[in-house]
Amino acid sequence: MTDNEKQTTTPNSEAKPPKKKKGGKSTLVTALVILAIIVILIGGGAGYFNYINNVPLPKIDSTVKITGLYDKVEVIRDANGIPHIYANNMHDLYLAQGYVQAQDRWWQMEMFRHICGGRIEELTGKKASLISSDIYLRTLGWYDVAEKEYAGYTPEQRAVLDAFAAGVNAYISKRSPQDLSVNYSILGLTGVKFNIEPWTPVDTLAFGKLMCYDLGYSGDEEIQRSKLYSALGQEMADKWQTPPWGYGDKPTVIHDADVKAMEKSTVSVVPASPSVDIAPASGQPISSIQAYDDPRPDLSWVMGPSAGIGSNNWVVSGNLTQSGKPLLANDPHLGIQMPSIWYEVGLHCPDDGTGQPFDVVGFAFGPSPGVIVGHNNNISWGVTNVYPDVHDHYQIRVNPDNPLQYEWNGTWRDMNVRNEAIDFGDGSAPITIKVRETHLGPIINDNKYDAKTSQFFGFNNKDPLALRWTALDPGTLLTAVQGIDTAGNWDEFRNALSNWDCPSQNFVYADKEGNIGYQMPSKVPIRVKGHSGLLPVPGWTDEYEWKGYIPFDLLPRAYNPERGYIITANQAVVPPSYYDFLKKHLDPNLNCNLGYEWNFGYRGQRIEQLVKALAPHSIETFQKIQGDTKVLSVGEIMPYLANVKFEDPELADAKNWLAHWDQNFNADSPQAALYANFWMKLVNNTVQGKLGDIIKSEGDDRDMWAIYQLLKNPDDSWWDDLLTKEIKETRDELLAKSFKEGYDATVTALGPDRSQWQWGALHTATFVSNPLGASGIGPLESLVNRGPFPAAGNTDAVNACRWSVDSGNFKISSIPSMRMIIDWSDLSRSITVNNTGQSGHPASEWYDSMIKPWLNIKYHPMLWTRDQVNSGAAHKLVLIP
Repeated sequence: MTDNEKQTTTPNSEAKPPKKKKGGKSTLVTALVILAIIVILIGGGAGYFNYINNVPLPKIDSTVKITGLYDKVEVIRDANGIPHIYANNMHDLYLAQGYVQAQDRWWQMEMFRHICGGRIEELTGKKASLISSDIYLRTLGWYDVAEKEYAGYTPEQRAVLDAFAAGVNAYISKRSPQDLSVNYSILGLTGVKFNIEPWTPVDTLAFGKLMCYDLGYSGDEEIQRSKLYSALGQEMADKWQTPPWGYGDKPTVIHDADVKAMEKSTVSVVPASPSVDIAPASGQPISSIQAYDDPRPDLSWVMGPSAGIGSNNWVVSGNLTQSGKPLLANDPHLGIQMPSIWYEVGLHCPDDGTGQPFDVVGFAFGPSPGVIVGHNNNISWGVTNVYPDVHDHYQIRVNPDNPLQYEWNGTWRDMNVRNEAIDFGDGSAPITIKVRETHLGPIINDNKYDAKTSQFFGFNNKDPLALRWTALDPGTLLTAVQGIDTAGNWDEFRNALSNWDCPSQNFVYADKEGNIGYQMPSKVPIRVKGHSGLLPVPGWTDEYEWKGYIPFDLLPRAYNPERGYIITANQAVVPPSYYDFLKKHLDPNLNCNLGYEWNFGYRGQRIEQLVKALAPHSIETFQKIQGDTKVLSVGEIMPYLANVKFEDPELADAKNWLAHWDQNFNADSPQAALYANFWMKLVNNTVQGKLGDIIKSEGDDRDMWAIYQLLKNPDDSWWDDLLTKEIKETRDELLAKSFKEGYDATVTALGPDRSQWQWGALHTATFVSNPLGASGIGPLESLVNRGPFPAAGNTDAVNACRWSVDSGNFKISSIPSMRMIIDWSDLSRSITVNNTGQSGHPASEWYDSMIKPWLNIKYHPMLWTRDQVNSGAAHKLVLIP
């Protein structure tokens, strides 16, 4: 599929648009296909659907011979379909893991690898709405990076990936597409032909790049910021996009005392000529700021929205628990999808290769070996996203006489050019693009496609941008996962995390000895002083090149803090004193800031309140925290609304009624429904009208904090409606307008009787399976999707069932993707819940079996000991050589 070659001749810089086809044949064919599917599924076709739906269900009570196994493996599933795999050697363990995850999640794995490779339309057929996505993902070149990554692993590290891939292939190799997933059968009706390729270790590594994208670059706003500065000016734009973080009002992850402890335990680090510039302003030392169009396609249908999502984890020491032993909690927040991105599994082997038993339980990703989040015999860990700034956009100067050369320090350099063929599963003629790469990274705004006109544009020599991103360097993520799974103490855990290069995560830690800790890993770039990383910079000299990375031993950490707890919820990681610490170890003439775009701390603040208030802790108090629905932003906004006077007695009464609300977004709360409608109107009236089409205001933590800051100035220019040029609106006028509109919207949606209003009637969760669940064909979607379900929670509540203002409704877009509580007083008492179920097959009883428990903050045991697993056994699969 990919032809890597260096070209020094000049190709056509513009791709000619295809000739327009006469008539509406394509539309007619699509309509006929849809009609045929509906007839099959509804008009007497229930039996056919049941057949194709049930055929892919795997055998889970049998004995199966597998080539490549060294010894017998037992796979014991509990009543929830969760497998515990018992092998006599590590090779067989990972091979069996690949086999079992392919049994349950093959279509998810297949979909992910096609997304990673920019090959989505090989599964769906040619779709105008997806062409830009495939082009862009192919431009990023994740598979090229993954191949280099695999080549850089040691034979021992590759052996894990090889064994996992062998297990996947042992399951898929002798099965037809229809035997593997109902998705193949339905999509085949549209004319798509399938050729199922063997799974490779590179497929696994490429998936890691997708997670880096979802948890990092997809939410970067560098390009939009350039347009906002041009439209609004830097001062006004920064008030909304990068308001000063609330140091002193909101808790950071590590505290001043943790920084002092780091100072005592840190040996001198030889600087790689790095330095520190901690000023949080987004100013850029460039005489003029050029506005750019964002070339990134909308991939929210794949992983959910990127902006505003987050996660929670926290750990408390035995000093704050009823048992005297640590408790650890984690609930990562990711886009709502079907099935869940997580796969719960137990891995067991008597010898991990060092003479030590290997037992680890928790959550894996379908395309990957090992456990990402969970515990072993000695340690436990949980993750949340950090959002450090690990990507920059560089303005490229192309040689006007040769579009395959770019300027660098006064000379012309040759670009590397990749020829990429975009193929379509329905037999449509392939599209070939040329991807230009500089040493800084690929040019990401070439090969634009206009879905409305079907026009392709080749090289962009007007304002090309190259992407420098740590994920586009070969990494060692899977090495880190292997090390974490086998770590036996804090030092071994940190040593494993030194290989965790991307995506950066907040790791909390607890162990059997009673220790708790925190570590932030990742390759965080060192920039020149004055280069904030918040805007595109010149890429024709080395002036703005990265100067290395912050050494791992200087990245934030904490170990057994005196306060007895550590909380991370995507808020700012460090207090300002951390940068004073860095100055003592690194040259203070450059910029070693971790980033600026943190969550603004509402969830972290709320968790800290509850950790203090509910101590001493138990599993039950941790469950209560994970289910908490209070939104602290409401307490910041309501006093300003309370002071607004309404002449309309109905509005005045509604305002007073809302003012006495407890600020919890429970599913049955009537006040939550009113406040959410008011908030939507307030965000739109205050912010979105000024942002235009540049960027969408989603009503998340940034809007909460920015609007709170703006409320302190009743005459700020943000309150003024730009459409009424002769009138200058004020804060209170906009509050009154937004509350009236919000009240009217609530009455329209739920009726005039406030006692009948319920937040859950508006705020619903629908779990969508791609691509069939997003087909637009109602009967088909109902077969593979689940929902809508009324749901508690809200954006930036601890129970973060997030919705987005820009959607115009309250449908949930991201969720706590699983919940886990680990109890070191007795690991067999640990509990968890996934958000959908273990299986990716719609016909399986485990396709949606966890949705209701998840909605109601209920859990199941994380089975641990062999006796516990045997007692809970519902099915047994034996794999033999």
